[in-house]
Amino acid sequence: MVQRIVSLLPSATEIVCALGFEHQLVGRSHECDYPSAVVRLPALTSPKFNPEGSSAEVDDRVKKILAEALSVYRVDAEKLRGLAPGVIVTQSQCDVCAVSLRDVETAVAQWVGGPPPKIVSLAPFGLSDVFADMERVAVALDAPDRGTQLVGRLRQRMAAIEDRARQASARPGIACIEWIEPLMAAGNWMPELVAIAGGRNLFGNAGQHSPWMKFEDLAAADPDVILIMPCGFNLERTAAELPVLTNRPQWPRLKAVREGRVYLADGNQFFNRPGPRIVESLEILAEILHPEFFGFGHEGSGCLRV
Repeated sequence: MVQRIVSLLPSATEIVCALGFEHQLVGRSHECDYPSAVVRLPALTSPKFNPEGSSAEVDDRVKKILAEALSVYRVDAEKLRGLAPGVIVTQSQCDVCAVSLRDVETAVAQWVGGPPPKIVSLAPFGLSDVFADMERVAVALDAPDRGTQLVGRLRQRMAAIEDRARQASARPGIACIEWIEPLMAAGNWMPELVAIAGGRNLFGNAGQHSPWMKFEDLAAADPDVILIMPCGFNLERTAAELPVLTNRPQWPRLKAVREGRVYLADGNQFFNRPGPRIVESLEILAEILHPEFFGFGHEGSGCLRV
């Protein structure tokens, strides 16, 4: 039986498509944009705040909503029910990043009559969780073998990068910045990706939420490499925000700045999406950390040198 699928998370949409079920998707979140064909599907979510503006402005708006114990996003329950999905994929990892499991359960609870849809909630904190979620989605779609095969292919590509990175004579220390104002380091799966790519992660712990930090912490660590990849920001938006950091008196004295090893990355499309393109994120990191070994061609599209 063909299942009607709704995905309310960009990475989940990519997982569903990578598993070969793109043709069964009937609805998406307002942020789902890859593969490009999914934008034709009706968007079932929207933010309760203005997502435009600086990182400081966005942070302030989101915190005001959360302070009132409100959801950051809304779900169009009527439109969702009209699509009659058999499976809904959502998440419970971060209430700020996307529609939460609670939001979806509230929307579905309003339905009367008909069998309830199966809700699959993803919660990727570490790299193993990312792969486990892919397999869970495959099981929910009655195609466990596809999940096993997808994960196997991705792990194989990552292992090849790890093997080559081991040949490097040094492991550069890198600061991965996930938000600019206030400053936040990258946690969750990012420290693991850094290690696989042959680097030393200086801030944030594997499997844990991304931590807030101070610019003074960054200056004290004086990283070899700085990677700036704000959650939800593309390259253009990240570049526009860069003066928040570059205007600081200490910035020119940082080793990464002096040696030309500061990079911007498309956090929206890559690093902040725990889906199949986690491997492309690793490729970008490998190119940045060890250009002597890797040349995947992501510079200019996935990342830019400042």
